[in-house]
Amino acid sequence: MFPLKGAIEEDVLRELDKKTADDLTFDSGKILGSMCTYPHPFAIRVITRYIDRNLGDPGLHVGSQKIEREAVNMLANLLGLEKGYGHIVSGGTEANILAVRAMRNLAEVEKPELILPESAHFSFIKAAEMLGVKLVWAELNGDYTVNVKDVENKITDNTIGIVGIAGTTGLGVVDDIPALSDLALNYGLPLHVDAAFGGFVIPFAKALGYALPDFDFRLKGVKSITIDPHKMGMVPIPAGGIIFREKKFLESISILAPYLAGGKIWQATITGTRPGANALAVWAMIKHLGFEGYKKIVREKMELARWFASELKKISGVYLIREPVLNIVSFGSEKLEELEGELKERGWGISAHRGYIRIVVMPHVKREHLEEFLEDLKEIMGTLTQ
Repeated sequence: MFPLKGAIEEDVLRELDKKTADDLTFDSGKILGSMCTYPHPFAIRVITRYIDRNLGDPGLHVGSQKIEREAVNMLANLLGLEKGYGHIVSGGTEANILAVRAMRNLAEVEKPELILPESAHFSFIKAAEMLGVKLVWAELNGDYTVNVKDVENKITDNTIGIVGIAGTTGLGVVDDIPALSDLALNYGLPLHVDAAFGGFVIPFAKALGYALPDFDFRLKGVKSITIDPHKMGMVPIPAGGIIFREKKFLESISILAPYLAGGKIWQATITGTRPGANALAVWAMIKHLGFEGYKKIVREKMELARWFASELKKISGVYLIREPVLNIVSFGSEKLEELEGELKERGWGISAHRGYIRIVVMPHVKREHLEEFLEDLKEIMGTLTQ
C-alpha cells in the first residue's frame, strides 16, 4: 500500500535491512556461482558522485558523453581495435540484442537466420523473439567448443551472421574464434563474439602466458564484441559494453530522438534514459587499474581456479566437467540434486541447473572461502555416498 505519510530515513533503512536480510552478499564469501562481484570501492565513489548523469540526453551532459566515447575506445583498444563504435549499456543481454539487431538491419533478409553455438547465452533467445530472427543452433565438440564445420553446413542465403563465445556462461570455454572469423570472411558474414565474461579475462590471461586463442578485433571477421565491465571489470551493475568495428553497424540501429536538449539525437541503445555514472565508472576503473592492475587480478583468480580444480579431484564422488579454461570451474556428481540441496542448506550461492555446479572465481572469492566450501563438499559427499 502506498503510505499516506512519510517515515524518517533511519526507520526506512531499518526496514530495508530487515527485508534484505535473506540476501546473500558478496563480502560473505558464499556467492560462488555469480559472474558479478562486489564493485571496486573507487567505482562506488564515482557512481555516487555522478549518479544524476543521464546519457539518454547527452545534450545535458556533454562531458559525460565524451567520457563514454573514451571508455568505448579504451575497451576497443583492449580488444585490438584502434577506434571502436558502441556504448556502455545495461549488460551482456542488451549488448547481444544490439549486435543481432545490427546484423539483421544490415542484411535486409526477408527471413533472417543467425547461427550460434548450443552453448550460447539465453539472451540470444530474447533477441530472436524481439527481432524476428530464427536461431540456428550449431553442435558442440567434445571439449564444448562450437563445431565450426557444423556452423558452415548451416549457412544459407538467409544467414545474417555467426556468433562465437569467448568464455561460455557454464564452463568458461572459448570457441575457435579464428576459424569462425575465416569462415565469416569466406561467406561475407559478420561474426559477433560474446565475450561478456571473457573480455575482461582473456587479454590479461594471454599476457600472463595462458594458451588461449585470439578472439577479438585482431581477427578481421570479427565485427562486434560484447564485453561486460560489471563482471571482472568490477564496475557496479549495470555496465555492459557493445563494441562495433565499423560505424555502419551502430548507424543501422540508431533512432532519432528529436525532442532532447542536444537537438536531434540519434539513440542506438534499447534504453532511452540510461545511467551516465556507470559509463564514467568504466572509464575511471580502466584509468585507475590499467592493464597491469587488471592483469594482477586475473593472475590471482586464474591461479586460484586451477588450485580449486586440483582440490576437487581429491574428493570422492565428484568429477570435473573439463579442465578450467578461464577462472570458472564446473563439476558434477551422480548425486547432483541432493548435493545442490545440501550445499544451499549451508548457505552457498550455487546452482546445478545445467547438470553441473559452476564455481566462478570472481574478485570477491578468496582461498579461505573455497577451502570452507571444499570442507562442506567433502562432508556432504561422505554422507551421500555411504
